[in-house]
Amino acid sequence: MKQRSRPTPLITATVFVVLSILATARVAREDAWLPTPSMGASRGVHTASLLSDGRVLVTGGYDGSSYLASAEIYNPATNSWSSASAMSTARGYHTATLLSDGRVLVTGGYDGSSFLASAEIYNPATNSWSSATPSMSTARAKHTATVLSDGRVLVTGGNNTAYLSAAQIYDPTTNTWSSATAMAFARSQHTATLL
Repeated sequence: MKQRSRPTPLITATVFVVLSILATARVAREDAWLPTPSMGASRGVHTASLLSDGRVLVTGGYDGSSYLASAEIYNPATNSWSSASAMSTARGYHTATLLSDGRVLVTGGYDGSSFLASAEIYNPATNSWSSATPSMSTARAKHTATVLSDGRVLVTGGNNTAYLSAAQIYDPTTNTWSSATAMAFARSQHTATLL
C-alpha cells in the first residue's frame, strides 16, 4: 500500500495566500458602489444633506429645463426614495446645512433668472419648510455654509454677477443674520472647513 504524501509547507502557504486574497476580494466587493433606485426627479446643482436619523434630504437643483423647488428623502434602511415637502422657492447652486437641532437651513442659490438672498428651514419631524426665516443681506449662489462649534452658520463668498468676499452668520436660536468680517479675497465655488 502506497503511503499518501503530506502537503509540503510551500503548498500549505500558497493555499493560505490564495484564501487570504479571496477573503480580501470579498471585502472589496462589499465596499463597492451599490445601485439604488432613481430619484423621482432628475436634478443637478442640488444639495444632499444627511439628516440626524440617517436619511438624506435632497433639495432643489436643475432638471435640464427649469430650476426645482421639489425635495426628496432617501432612506438607506429601506433603500427607497420618498417625496418631501417642496421649498417655497425653486433654486440651484444653493447650500443646505444641518443645524444642531436636526433642522436643515437652505440659503441662496439661483432660480434661473435671479440670484437669491432668501433662506428656508426644513423640519424633518413635521416634513415642513419655514418661510419665516429671514433673507441674507446679500443674494448669492455657489457659496459655502459652515456650522460653527456654537451652532451658528457662517456663509461666505459666492457670486451674484460678481464674485463676493462678503460673509454673514445665521443664528438659529434667534433666527437672525448678522454681518461677519469679509474675506480678504472674493471667491466662488470654494470650500470652507471647520477647524
